[in-house]
Amino acid sequence: MTKKIKSSLFAKVFLITSVMLLCISLLVFGMLAWLMPQTYSNRLNTILDKRAQDFISELEQVPFSNSGGLFDQFVANTEINSVELYNSGGDWVALPSKEFDNEWKGNIAQTEVTGPGEISPVLSNQYYFSFSDCSDRYTLVVYGEAEQISELQQSFIRVFPIILLLVLAIALVISWLYSRMITKPVLEISRISEKMSDLQLDWTVDEQRTDELGTLGKSLNRLSRNLSTALSDLQNANRKLEADIEHEKELEQARTNFFSAVSHELKTPVTIIKGQLEGMLLGIGAYKDREKYLTRSLEIANTLETMVQEILTISRLETAGPDFKKDCLDCVQIIKSYLSETEDLIAGKDLQIDLNAPPSALIAGNKLLMEKVFSNLIGNAIKYSPQGASIYISVHIEHGQIEFSVENTGSHIPEDSIPKLFDAFYRVEQSRSRKTGGSGLGLYIVQEILYHHGSECMVCNTQAGVKFSFTI
Repeated sequence: MTKKIKSSLFAKVFLITSVMLLCISLLVFGMLAWLMPQTYSNRLNTILDKRAQDFISELEQVPFSNSGGLFDQFVANTEINSVELYNSGGDWVALPSKEFDNEWKGNIAQTEVTGPGEISPVLSNQYYFSFSDCSDRYTLVVYGEAEQISELQQSFIRVFPIILLLVLAIALVISWLYSRMITKPVLEISRISEKMSDLQLDWTVDEQRTDELGTLGKSLNRLSRNLSTALSDLQNANRKLEADIEHEKELEQARTNFFSAVSHELKTPVTIIKGQLEGMLLGIGAYKDREKYLTRSLEIANTLETMVQEILTISRLETAGPDFKKDCLDCVQIIKSYLSETEDLIAGKDLQIDLNAPPSALIAGNKLLMEKVFSNLIGNAIKYSPQGASIYISVHIEHGQIEFSVENTGSHIPEDSIPKLFDAFYRVEQSRSRKTGGSGLGLYIVQEILYHHGSECMVCNTQAGVKFSFTI
């Protein structure tokens, strides 16, 4: 495409420039060929008129019979071709001159043949005067020699072919140089416009020119930089938007999975309670022992209540976002308070609690939510530790952050289950089965709370047991 534009534009500019230069040159040559002879003719006419006026002045001071010498002297001038004298009646009068040929009569033509094919123009003027010895009015016709004008005209005609060839050659050379100089920046801009149409912005325009094309080049360079920046920002924004959309899809899928799991988890205890109540009302078999099954129904209802509270907690976390209320909390006091509440359970399992913490450790967070984090993590360690195991709780302050960890000994989590621990309703079989009473939402809630506080819970198997930790 650029090559076609180049050939077309260059050819047009070259042709137009060549024709213009040729026409202007020929016009100038024609004007010179016409004006120079005219100018020279006017000059000769002025000289002829001056000499004739001087000659008339002399004739008016002498009688006709004594004017022969003046006529001989006047005709001898190189500017004078011939003279004629007429009386007042218009009749031709022979000149009183011995040298002039008085036998030739008639009107002298205004041109004379100077050579084969060449006609020399002749200048002529008429003057009226009277000799001193009579009052008759005479007419003197003076013809001037204008051979130089003819030679000048012939010179222009002879050099015209040479001038034409020279002008044509110069016009072609100048047109080529001019066309190249004019079309080069235009073709460069055309090439750049093609790249711009394809969103290729890795180009620059030569900014050395100071004319309008140079200004246009600088503007295109600025446009390229601005477009490149805008496209880069747009691409970054597009990638971020795609990531956000993908994240939203994941969240939507997670919500769908969560509500599906909620429906399944709620359906089971509700079905059990319904079956036990119907059995007791109808007095079927073992269900006649109402005290036993009412107690079981109450346990299931308590489990169901706990699950509903945890689901409500998750719902509040999702609706509150990062704008929930935060206070300055002492996490050491929260941990000690929870250990005091679970003294009976700890003593019943003969667990050894090792708390390694400073007197206080302040954090910024929501009191109720952070209490649930510590109670869930420490409660899980107590609940799933075997009889007589040890639990190590550590709170460490470093670089203005609180590092918390809780490790219970005597049990491990299968490695393939560790990535799924924080999924909603996920339970590890064997040591963490449904028999322990867990809903499968505790660690999910812990992770969500820490996420809203800018942290994340980590879990790993240690040589002695299982360790949960986070930094806030």
